[in-house]
Amino acid sequence: MINPTSAAQSPRPGPRTISTIVELNVGGEFYTTTLGTLIKFPGSKLAEMFSSPAKACMDAKGRFFIDRPSTYFRPILDYLRSGQLPSQHIPEVYREAQFYEIKPLVKLLEDTPQIFGEQVARKQFLLRVPGYSENLELIVRMARAEAVAARKSSVLVCAVHTEEEDAQCAEALRALEADKKSVVKFGPWKAAPDTDDLLHCVEVDIKAQGYTVFYERYPLEKVFRARLCPAFYTFIFTWW
Repeated sequence: MINPTSAAQSPRPGPRTISTIVELNVGGEFYTTTLGTLIKFPGSKLAEMFSSPAKACMDAKGRFFIDRPSTYFRPILDYLRSGQLPSQHIPEVYREAQFYEIKPLVKLLEDTPQIFGEQVARKQFLLRVPGYSENLELIVRMARAEAVAARKSSVLVCAVHTEEEDAQCAEALRALEADKKSVVKFGPWKAAPDTDDLLHCVEVDIKAQGYTVFYERYPLEKVFRARLCPAFYTFIFTWW
């Protein structure tokens, strides 16, 4: 027989608390660390998650589950434990540090050559090229539109660094338009990197989307019997 008094005094399950030792499941890989390590930087997502455990997601074994790439969590954890900076996969770890909002690590990684070059030099250059992102998307759309039943497709690109180059290519652009040839035009831009630098960026950014692409100079003078205008290039996509 159950004693009513004992039943009344039985403790009810309280709010979830976190042990000093914490087991994690990050993208299917398991880690064991301490609560102090995870909440080391107030304001980070990890500190927020483990300061309010009721909001955390658990796997079937009771481990805290984080749905992020496991490969790049270990360098994050190493930094939280000992301040060790990663020596490999810097861009990927930088992206994860941004996601977890670990501001000291983000700042340190931004000072590395890989991130400094990308974020400060290259990114700032491309921000000075009017319509760069839109033109990049347009090149890909045009190439895909021509890919039906074809092994390769090509897109004509005009890249002019200065106002003077822009004026020199105006006649050729009109001739191409009259010949019903579509041209994606970049520039002019006010930054030191030249046309070769821009074309390299375009090629790299398209390849980063998974496409096989290269570019070559477009022989404008053979088509229009005009002097060579060095601003025209063909981006060639290979599909199979």
